[in-house]
Amino acid sequence: MKKFLSGFVVGSLITTAATVSLIAAVKKTVIDPIEEKEAIQDEARRKAHRKSYAR
Repeated sequence: MKKFLSGFVVGSLITTAATVSLIAAVKKTVIDPIEEKEAIQDEARRKAHRKSYAR
């Protein structure tokens, strides 16, 4: 019983670590670049808006 319990705990920890790693990788490769692109577009939009009022 002790061997089963320790195997179960170790397997659960490894599965949890793999899931967290996968989520972090997806965030870094997919979500962050999209947010950066949106921030650049928002900044350009704000500059254009200010420029249109400056004339």
